[in-house]
Amino acid sequence: MAEKKRIDAPTGTQTVGHEWDGIEELDTPMPRWWVWTFYATIVFAIGYVVVYPAIPFAHEASKGLFGWSSRGQLQQVMDAETARRTPIFSAIAATPIEKLVAQPKLMEAAMQGGAAAFKVHCVQCHGSGAAGAKGYPNLVDDDWLWGGDLQSIEYTITHGVRNPDEAQTRMSLMPAFGKDGILTGTQVQDVVSHVRVISGQEKASASSRRGDVLFQQNCAVCHGPAGKGLREFGAPNLTDPIWLYGGDRETLTQTVTNSRRGVMPAWGHALDKATIRMLAVYVHGLGGGEATPVAAQIAAQAAGAPEAQANAATP
Repeated sequence: MAEKKRIDAPTGTQTVGHEWDGIEELDTPMPRWWVWTFYATIVFAIGYVVVYPAIPFAHEASKGLFGWSSRGQLQQVMDAETARRTPIFSAIAATPIEKLVAQPKLMEAAMQGGAAAFKVHCVQCHGSGAAGAKGYPNLVDDDWLWGGDLQSIEYTITHGVRNPDEAQTRMSLMPAFGKDGILTGTQVQDVVSHVRVISGQEKASASSRRGDVLFQQNCAVCHGPAGKGLREFGAPNLTDPIWLYGGDRETLTQTVTNSRRGVMPAWGHALDKATIRMLAVYVHGLGGGEATPVAAQIAAQAAGAPEAQANAATP
């Protein structure tokens, strides 16, 4: 190869020594500025490795002379944000939820914090708009199984529903009337007919009249004689158009036959009191929240309502 190298006459540059079909490659040297730039990058790389964490070891990377890392920088930012929020979180945790309405700044902070926490912990079941899905309650409407005031919502979030790991969980157990042999298949259909009549989906029939008798014997103890539901049992109102699983005949047949026993996590084991309280405030403010008597009273007093002040003074 060395023997084939020669000086190219037109350019005065030596060739690299190989040729293909009469074409030769010139051994043109790199521009000096490019060479010095390349050397500078080597020096910079060596300096970076010394100053910043860069070399991986068995259990950790080199820390560098400055001790800086992107993780450390993020932690500093997070610590600063935690320090900024701590007084607000502490105030929310220390204030009974029904009294937050009298403190607009805390309420605003609770709403914002609750909205953020909802996106992290609740949208998986209730949806990003809190409208729920089949088997997951709609938190925007005004239909509540256990109560829609601030205290009731806070309790539900804290202790969950039918949670086996929580002693104070909300508990309601609907019998599997068909599966357990309490009612025959025909009787289940009669009860379904009655429920569809009181919910305005069907006209009265012989089947619904038989179902009314069966309903009073088996279902009224939880749902009430008129089917309006009883919150102390978490029994839903069967006379409105709002259904957790569905109000069509097929779905109601499945519900009466096999029962429904959905589970909600007890967030008191995973979230702090302030976060739970903020979630309760946020859910309450979605549109379907109910007035808490104490909270309504405080709000009325703050507004200077004479009647509310008089009622507050009444033992």
